[in-house]
Amino acid sequence: MYSRRAAHPHAPRRAAVLAAAALLGTLSLSALPQTASAAAKLDNPYVGAKPYVNPDWSAKAAAEPGGSAVSDQPTFVWLDRIAAIKGTSEARGLKAHLDAAKAQGANLVQLVIYDLPGRDCAALASNGELGADELGRYQTDYIDPIAAVLADPAYASLRIVNLIEPDSLPNLVTNAGGTAGSTPQCATMKSNGNYEKGVGYALHKLGALPNAYNYIDAGHHGWLGWDSNLVPSAQEFKKAATTNGATVNDVTGFIVNTANYSPTREPYVKITDTVNGTTVRQSKWIDWNQYDDETTFAQGLRSALVAQGFDSGIGMLIDTSRNGWGGSARPAGPGPTTSVDAYVDGGRIDRRIHAGNWCNQSGAGLGERPATAPDTGIDAYVWAKPPGESDGASQPVDNDEGKGFDRMCDPTYAGNGRNGNNPTGALPNSPLAGHWFSAEFRQLLANAYPAVGGSGGGGGDTQAPTAPTGLAVSATTADSVSLTWRAATDNTGVSGYDVYRGGSKVGSSTTTSYTDTGLSAATAYTYTVKAKDAAGNVSAASAAVSATTKASGGGGGSTGIKAQYKNNDSSAADNQIRPGVQLVNSGSGAVDLSKVTVRYWFTGESASAGYQTWCDYAQLGCSAVKTSVTALPAARTGADHTLDVTFTSGSLAAGASTGDLQLRVAKSDWSNFDESDDYSRGTGTSYADAPKVTVYVNGTLAWGVEP
Repeated sequence: MYSRRAAHPHAPRRAAVLAAAALLGTLSLSALPQTASAAAKLDNPYVGAKPYVNPDWSAKAAAEPGGSAVSDQPTFVWLDRIAAIKGTSEARGLKAHLDAAKAQGANLVQLVIYDLPGRDCAALASNGELGADELGRYQTDYIDPIAAVLADPAYASLRIVNLIEPDSLPNLVTNAGGTAGSTPQCATMKSNGNYEKGVGYALHKLGALPNAYNYIDAGHHGWLGWDSNLVPSAQEFKKAATTNGATVNDVTGFIVNTANYSPTREPYVKITDTVNGTTVRQSKWIDWNQYDDETTFAQGLRSALVAQGFDSGIGMLIDTSRNGWGGSARPAGPGPTTSVDAYVDGGRIDRRIHAGNWCNQSGAGLGERPATAPDTGIDAYVWAKPPGESDGASQPVDNDEGKGFDRMCDPTYAGNGRNGNNPTGALPNSPLAGHWFSAEFRQLLANAYPAVGGSGGGGGDTQAPTAPTGLAVSATTADSVSLTWRAATDNTGVSGYDVYRGGSKVGSSTTTSYTDTGLSAATAYTYTVKAKDAAGNVSAASAAVSATTKASGGGGGSTGIKAQYKNNDSSAADNQIRPGVQLVNSGSGAVDLSKVTVRYWFTGESASAGYQTWCDYAQLGCSAVKTSVTALPAARTGADHTLDVTFTSGSLAAGASTGDLQLRVAKSDWSNFDESDDYSRGTGTSYADAPKVTVYVNGTLAWGVEP
């Protein structure tokens, strides 16, 4: 939560041949075997869960004016020192929390595992009790006792979600040498390997429990979102997840934005926007980052993790406890187009002085309430950082908790290399990290977005969107159903859609399509969709639609291969088509890429036009990719040509992804396209399942539906 990028953003992209060597090594891996305990685990532990509400936090929140409106929300329990396992005079211990969860009738408890040797090497406010070389104590005095409590058969009915060691591994990527934010402490932890060994041990020990689900902390977009950090971070996570007895099967997923303030989505500033021909990535605020919010970062990082060999079913969590940014300072629309900086600064809802600021931020508000499967690839929105608990003291405070004084918590400090030498934006008079900070809680409540009760953070919007119409089934396989619908309308704007199967929410989408996966073959399902806006208003349900999955192995779906798509060009009327495509193997066996064809369906607007194609970038190397355009013998709805993508070689292992393929098509005369009616074109700028981009294996349709 404490850092920014490590390398200069203008460094050229690594040669495609190097990327090809790295990825092809991943693609050739066989699927790692599931352990018996892992096989019984749920794909998403939040589905059908009743999460535990921590009475210790709830009582403090309810005691604040208006706090009872959110005091029933589930938050994580932070085990931030050995003493926290048994409990202290201020808070109950782990066993007491589990007993309280059972008394509540809850079936999911969320824990933060947070006591690594040399903890938080780049932030003094949350330094820990164990020295850099005390890995043995971490294992025997901290992880082992936690595992022993969780293994008690009395708690077998509880799903245990473990957030594994905030900030540790990201610090090794960015702050362990060679950057303005580096520290000797981080260099030590990189050298001795105790972060990786400790994380690996925690994953292995806790992952062996049949009811435990491990999510590794993965920083946030303002820390790891640059090209120079994203893939190295995924590689670092893979290293830790295969150290000290751990395997990737011990990892359920990853969490971003832990205890941070980065918005879930930036509604008015998209990373693909340009201002007078200048990309917003050149703005001072974004500073060449590839992401400007946590949803797109989480989805992009997820793809990179799958490419490194993590299971294709891994899910992401987003901590939304303090990233709402409501109140009177919240922009109501895009900024002015006088300059790229004016546009970004005027339209971004993140009101921090700098994205590297992390301590008790002035102006912050509560974000989205905890929710299950709110977006593609996202297992849940969670409140990992309990609102009202301080990030650190604004001045030195003597304590026996191992917590130091970090000047990033001092509102008078002029900053350091990790925040571009900007003011900290921290609130004054803050207590030690983890201690109750009443002034901060009241601010978060007042600036909540969506608003809480009458707090005013949402601008008083109480009008729900219209119900979506035209819900239809666009494709089915043996284990999936793809849906499309027509957009709803709203007085302020629709922010997304929730998809329901048989009356239970199964996921969300920010577009007008969704693919429900993990279904049973030859089974009938019923779906409805509801629209929602940013203030939390939800529409009535759409008309229901029924779908029956194919028999096992039918329709080519048995290969498990699917296409994901993102739009790399916001203009639908220029002289190039620029789709982003990646293939994901969700099946149980490897797929020979030399037998695979991907088709993107489009209209050419000119019967006599010739075409030229390019592979601009491929994570597996453009030398392994061939592109061409085929004219259809008869025009179809939204298509008279296809962009065909084939592969010269390679094997896509079960659970693996090809990674990003950035493709481009232009007419030989460079005349403009009209993409607005193209069958395969979508508007999403992050990868999502794309049933309108079809995939063929040995010439047989294996994914998607043709026009």
